[in-house]
Amino acid sequence: MNSQQEFVLRALEERDIRYIRLWFTDILGYLKSVAVVPAEIEAAFEGGIGFDGSAIEGFSRVSESDTIARPDPSTFQVMPFEHDDDEPHTARMFCDIMMPDGEPSWADPRQVLRRQTAAAAKEGFTCFVHPEIEFYLTKNLPNDGTSPIPTDSGSYFDQAVHEDAPHFRRDAIAALEAMGISVEFSHHEIGPGQQEIDLRYADALTMADNVMTFRYLIKDVARRNGVYATFMPKPYQEHAGSAMHSHMSLFEGDTNAFHDPDDEYNLSTTAKQFIAGILQHAPEISAVTNQWVNSYKRLMFGNEAPTAATWGLSNRSALVRVPTYSPGKVNSRRIEIRSLDSAANPYLAYSVLLAAGLKGIKEGYELPDPAEDDISSLTRRERLAMGYVDLPSSLDHALRLMEKSELVADALGEHVFEVFLRNKWREWQSYQEQVTPWELRTDLGY
Repeated sequence: MNSQQEFVLRALEERDIRYIRLWFTDILGYLKSVAVVPAEIEAAFEGGIGFDGSAIEGFSRVSESDTIARPDPSTFQVMPFEHDDDEPHTARMFCDIMMPDGEPSWADPRQVLRRQTAAAAKEGFTCFVHPEIEFYLTKNLPNDGTSPIPTDSGSYFDQAVHEDAPHFRRDAIAALEAMGISVEFSHHEIGPGQQEIDLRYADALTMADNVMTFRYLIKDVARRNGVYATFMPKPYQEHAGSAMHSHMSLFEGDTNAFHDPDDEYNLSTTAKQFIAGILQHAPEISAVTNQWVNSYKRLMFGNEAPTAATWGLSNRSALVRVPTYSPGKVNSRRIEIRSLDSAANPYLAYSVLLAAGLKGIKEGYELPDPAEDDISSLTRRERLAMGYVDLPSSLDHALRLMEKSELVADALGEHVFEVFLRNKWREWQSYQEQVTPWELRTDLGY
């Protein structure tokens, strides 16, 4: 037993933990959980917890359904707000999914990202991520196809003192900090009821775990405040969508590999090649970074959402933005990818972004000139005339590009690649076969 496992066993006893939730995600990023009592956790560290993998989306076939969840002790945290007496009696750990022979499961999104971070480490890099996560707070969460009612009428940076949940952000930050997730900023976003909370940077795998924990806690804190939270990319036709703008950087030891003090943009060759890789492969990875039918309502009609594979300095309409808040600060040199939405599976999304960037570095991609236009205000023909490559305009379009992508297939692994495509084509067909109210209003009288 290693020191981290011993720490968990001591913490269970010292903090009177009654239950441990073992978390993992399916291929679409839905959080799964099994609860065990402290007496079983030592055995779980040794042999894992067996479960029926065929019952989880994309994990295994019925004929080979035995699957094992092995808890990762480095992710141990006590859950806040679990009991009426405010005494935490529940903890959680993320799990790595294994096969009975002890090999990592090819269906586990966490293992997919682990493989990509290992590929980066082989090149001497550690990838750090800092996401800005947007979501809506609503008074209701109807399931009849009608729009939810936002909790307030506030806009960007508004205090929104008349909202239904005035203490929500305070409670949310307290919950996140209690679980070891550091928060940098929080504020009201541009849409009514829309919030943004920015997490302090961490390595890519830790951050993907943090994003999953974030989504769980935000919904729980909202419920405790008498409201609801939704991470749907674009729940309102007339209001902005919810993004998960993600800042990324590569470090070589303690040195920021993206910084070059002698470059006009303070960007190193490594940074430029990384950006070029993301731009080159952005269309084919879009089905992963924007995995829902609704994701493309945000990309096509959202506020400051990228429509083309461009980059720019401080240009919030570009796919990749280079922040210029602290141009001379070495450790702050990073890039911001603005295509991701808040409903992406963070393990898979960060995997394909890292894979695209690393390919740009390996193959020495050339970075085009930065875009200075407001890309979202340009017509499609204007973008084409300026040499910009459009991002997919629908899930259908994105899936067709993904199907042809060697990069995505290699990054996800054959199993996740095939299951993801199969699931998403099913979603698209279900969406496409609808007869919508718009069609009935427009065509019924023909």
